[in-house]
Formats: sequence, C-alpha cells, structure tokens
Amino acid sequence: MKLVIGDKFNSSWSMRPWVLLKHFGIPFEETLIRLGQPDTKAKILEVSPSGKVPCLITDAGDSVWESLAIVETIAEAHPEHAMWPRDAALRARARSISAEMHAGFADLRENMPMEITTRAPGAGATPGAGATPGALANIARIEAIWAECLAKSGGPFLFGEFGIADAMFAPVVMRFNTYAPELSATSLDYAKRVTALPAVAAWIDGAREEAR
Repeated sequence: MKLVIGDKFNSSWSMRPWVLLKHFGIPFEETLIRLGQPDTKAKILEVSPSGKVPCLITDAGDSVWESLAIVETIAEAHPEHAMWPRDAALRARARSISAEMHAGFADLRENMPMEITTRAPGAGATPGAGATPGALANIARIEAIWAECLAKSGGPFLFGEFGIADAMFAPVVMRFNTYAPELSATSLDYAKRVTALPAVAAWIDGAREEAR
C-alpha cells in the first residue's frame, strides 16, 4: 500500500491513517506532498480525485480518499487486528464518535489549528484568549466523549486497546498539547497516553524534522 500525506506539522487528516498503520505494524510506502506549494494541487490530483490528502493507494492500485474511508479500508484488509472493537455495540459506538469527529468540531478546527511544534497555551482555547463559545462547546463535547468511553472501557484508550477511534482523535490531542485548554484530569491523562504512543511519537518527530 501507499499512503499519500501532507505535512506532518499540520496535516491532521493525514495523521489519522498514518498513525493507525504504524501502530499495527502494517507495511506501507509513504509519499509526502508539501502543502501550500505552487504544484501541490496538481501533485495531489495525480492520485486523489478529491484534490486532498490523505489518499491511500491499495495493493490493487485503487485510490481511497477521506480519512474515515481509508481507515475502514485498512481495517477490512487486516481483520486480524481489532482496529474496531470486536463487540458489535461497542463497534457501533466507536464508529459513531469517529464519524462525529470526522464531520464536526468546525469551531475547534478554526480556533485551534494543528501546528504540532507550536506552543501557545490558552490561545483560542480559553475564555479571554480568543476562544469562541463554539470552540469551548467543542472542547466540552470531546471531553464528554472521552470520559464516557474511558469510564466504560477502563482504558487505557477509548475502547480498551488503541484503535481507529483513538487515531481519529489523535490530532485533537495534538491541538490540546499546543493550546493547553483547561481539561479534566481524565482528559489530560488520556492525552498523555496518546502522545506517548510510539506511532504518535514518530509522527511528532517527523513534524519536528520538517520544522528544521
């Protein structure tokens, strides 16, 4: 397989399938297209009909775009890994929160863009520092999702072991690391576990290399 991604510094959508593949040790070829360049769009359109990254090129040569479609394709190709929970009810819940992450939280995305090597505590994330009511509501909703899932699973990740749902929320953890909103102890501990995961740490290292 080949995964076409954008800059590790700020391509939050690219991070999700990349981290999933790395965590489960699934071999793939990485192709990085630098974003914001004169030829960026043309290069992406060569592989992705949407003109956006990430894009997965399967072993059969088919293009799969949109992060949620990509992780579903990876999970189907590797049923030996419990990327979704094996239990049907938990799997439905994991898919629901992953789809909610994929489609929602626009205020958080706008106020707290993923910039992995940046540190700006409070900016856009706390009252009085540019946070909008919508962004604060997004943070509260994410915390509620995390708290409910962790309480039911017992951790260390949302449904026990690391899976697609955690990969979908990994860029949010990166945003929280950058902007340091006021979070509960449960959220802070979860964010630390995600950050320390070897696959996530490898993505962060790649972002730091880009910044040099």
